[in-house]
Amino acid sequence: MGTIRKTAGEKAFDALLLLALAAVAAATLYPFWNQVALSLSDDASAYSTGMLLVPSKVTFASYGLVVQYKQLWVGYGNTVVRTALGVLLSVLFTALTAYPLSKRGLPWNRLFTTLILFTMLFNGGLIPNYLLIKNMHLYNTLWALVIPGVIGAFNVFIMRNFFRSLPDSLEESAKIDGAGYGLIFRTIVLPLSKPVLATVALWVAVSHWNAWFDSMIYISDPAKQVLQVVLRRIIVENNVEDLNAALYRMGEPSKFTGRQLQATMIMCSLIPMLIAYPFVQKHFVKGIMLGAVKG
Repeated sequence: MGTIRKTAGEKAFDALLLLALAAVAAATLYPFWNQVALSLSDDASAYSTGMLLVPSKVTFASYGLVVQYKQLWVGYGNTVVRTALGVLLSVLFTALTAYPLSKRGLPWNRLFTTLILFTMLFNGGLIPNYLLIKNMHLYNTLWALVIPGVIGAFNVFIMRNFFRSLPDSLEESAKIDGAGYGLIFRTIVLPLSKPVLATVALWVAVSHWNAWFDSMIYISDPAKQVLQVVLRRIIVENNVEDLNAALYRMGEPSKFTGRQLQATMIMCSLIPMLIAYPFVQKHFVKGIMLGAVKG
């Protein structure tokens, strides 16, 4: 059987498509690479206003300074705890919510599904949420950042659809052997649901790691602020007094520029996600596809 040859028009279209994809990839990667180059550059390269792709001199000195910035580690610790708690509780309660909804014979299944869908379209707003957090005595606590986002409606539907894709014969066989829904859920459903669990865990982890607005509103104690709020003070508010104080303690007050320090802080905040993503990426596509196609 002969191969199908492409016409000149098809080849031209493929070439244009590749060029477009290359342009999108370059536009996406450049901001990231620019921050990498800035964080590794010396002060002369950092002062340049052009497109910095390769620093003239590679140095890790700015990372040595940022490591001495105490508030960075405070924010790191709070963010790690928030992310770990958020992922654990969100995956657990999302699975506990989605599994009953995956049973078409559940009484009032459509009503429960509609109520959960309603939360995707409407919410109380910022002020009612703030008053709720205050009245529940969660203000200035880590739980104010974790509890409101424990269950996401979209994640529930993705996980519910994945559970529905599992063969019914598995549960029927377990029921014949005397297993209840709790045992089936723990020993059969969850082990087979690693792709969707990893997918939801990745979404929740990235959401918690990047979140800053809720911490800025609900947390007033600097010792409880998350990394992204610390980063915002350096990047957006241009508040580098603490970093400059560290420079003076090192005896090198003019060695670093604000651009270097900002880029280094950005890279420090990105490193954990860059490390974690490859370990869950293999489950990501399978989880989202199987969770999306079944209704």
